[in-house]
Amino acid sequence: MCGITGVFAFNLVGKFSKINVAAATASLAHRGPDFHDVYVDEMVCLGHRRLSVIDTREVAHQPMWDPTGRWGIVFNGEIFNFKELRESLKARDIVFRTESDTEVLLHLFIHYGEACLSLLNGFFAFCIYDKQDQSFFLARDRYGVKPLYYLHDDDRFLFGSELQSIVAYGIKKDIDYDSLYTYLQLNYIPGPHTIFSAVKKLMPGHWMRVKGRELTLQSYYDIPYDRSKLSSISYADALARLRALLEDAVQRRLVADVPLGTFLSGGIDSSVITALAKKHKPDLHTFSIGFKDEKFFDETAYSQLVAKHVGTKHTAFMLGNAEMSAHLHHILDSIDEPFADSSAIAVYLLSRETRKHVTVALSGDGADELLGGYNKHAAFYRALHPGFSEKAATALRPLWWLLPKSRHAPFSNTVRQLNRYAGGAGLSSDQRYWRWASFATASQAGRMLRPGLLTDSRFNERQRELLSTIPSSETINDILLTDMRLVLPNDMLTKVDRMSMAHGLEIRNPFLDVNVVDFLFTLPDPFKIDGRQRKKLLQDAFRDQLPAELYNRPKKGFEVPLLKWMRKDLKGIIRDELLSKSFIEEQGIFNYPEIRKLKNQLFSISPGDIHARMWGLVAFQWWWRKTVSGKR
Repeated sequence: MCGITGVFAFNLVGKFSKINVAAATASLAHRGPDFHDVYVDEMVCLGHRRLSVIDTREVAHQPMWDPTGRWGIVFNGEIFNFKELRESLKARDIVFRTESDTEVLLHLFIHYGEACLSLLNGFFAFCIYDKQDQSFFLARDRYGVKPLYYLHDDDRFLFGSELQSIVAYGIKKDIDYDSLYTYLQLNYIPGPHTIFSAVKKLMPGHWMRVKGRELTLQSYYDIPYDRSKLSSISYADALARLRALLEDAVQRRLVADVPLGTFLSGGIDSSVITALAKKHKPDLHTFSIGFKDEKFFDETAYSQLVAKHVGTKHTAFMLGNAEMSAHLHHILDSIDEPFADSSAIAVYLLSRETRKHVTVALSGDGADELLGGYNKHAAFYRALHPGFSEKAATALRPLWWLLPKSRHAPFSNTVRQLNRYAGGAGLSSDQRYWRWASFATASQAGRMLRPGLLTDSRFNERQRELLSTIPSSETINDILLTDMRLVLPNDMLTKVDRMSMAHGLEIRNPFLDVNVVDFLFTLPDPFKIDGRQRKKLLQDAFRDQLPAELYNRPKKGFEVPLLKWMRKDLKGIIRDELLSKSFIEEQGIFNYPEIRKLKNQLFSISPGDIHARMWGLVAFQWWWRKTVSGKR
């Protein structure tokens, strides 16, 4: 796991960007604390920061070159089947100097070109420079585990693992207000767009070639889902197949030349991964985080239960409110572009403590999107199979509107959920998805911005593309496919990448093994969710390997006491700094009367989901002050 960046200059003006490659590489130091190097020639620069995981020797440092000196690579990620691929290349009389997956990937590309991507089992973002052809080849993994940003204009092509590495080249920082409008609804910015008009994200499952000023962009992978051609496999056979595929995926991800453990929240997903890892790593170390001052959010009892049942060496990091609040500024500094999933706070703190013990951790990310684990999925199931309760919840929406709503207490959280369900149940399929994926409606987000900043037609076009996988009569699989394309890469995986790499910790995701994903999208909806159970196939497949208590616990996200912090510890910075009238009006982006209403709601007895919207504003303002205005 590393940080990569580079420049391809097309003319003398573009060559001026080369002077910034050292700064761009240094901006990624947290991603690769073990080694760094920069390659420079007349028109090209390549920068690399290394986190040594496979073959930690000096000979495996990057940029890495083939024996002829023609091809060079900078690579961020892991190829889990590299040993098998290495043997196939050795059969072609290729001699290897290292034991690294980087060298295998380089030789695969030299021999197979872009076709090598279909051979890879892993996650990655990389660039290969062909000196003879004077071209770049870049690619990103199938599901977007690893990020890759780029800028392409008449003078140069820039790329980097994070937006800040692109900013380091001295680019124009023109805000894309349609991206901001989307962010104010979702709390993240879907690719290929970014917060800056000139910068894009390479989409998951895509490659690009840059030669001269010409840029070729192409998809190499789509999830093989066809709702009319689902498998006829029996449920019993599907259980056995999932167990086998997932165990193989875990076993592949246990290869490392550094200490390795697992995240263990005590939920089904991480518990399954831990149980499978323990079978192949007897000395497995597991890690969880708890909130000793906030019992509503503390789930360490479940993680300790699983650790004892499976037999791991478990460490639970118990943090108090004062300690957690002290890290909020560092967490905001680690947000590369506006991003406001508040569970990033917990991931940051867990990664920080875990990195003191191991360099690699396995996690359960992806299971909810693949198997229907979110509240949203249960809501869709109810909307597609409405009974008396669902019709009553919709009819009683005026009542839910009047009652107090908050995430942080059982009764008011139930009211909040009923209100959200009632607000989306009657919408069209695609708009229902958008509503339940959002924290603010389009009209609410629009009122927050000053008039004249938005281009409605451009946003509508983007939204249609993001929701293109949802037909007028949707199934649960259609919703899951959309989650895999929208929520997973832009929210969940972005969160894990930024917060773990802030501490140089590599996270591996067995559920996102290509064999697991491809198999699960051949299965019918009832294998995944019904009226009683979410992630049905996963829960049933491993029921005999996990404590029975896990199956009776309520579903909870990886949440933190954000509302309480914003009302107390962050009150001053919200009221007097980032969202003050003077700052808002000087900035010229937001409509202050609307912002004032949101601040008032935050401190009311019925905040609802307002703390999520306010966190989005805080994260954006902190980022804007740091990155755009240059003030701290």
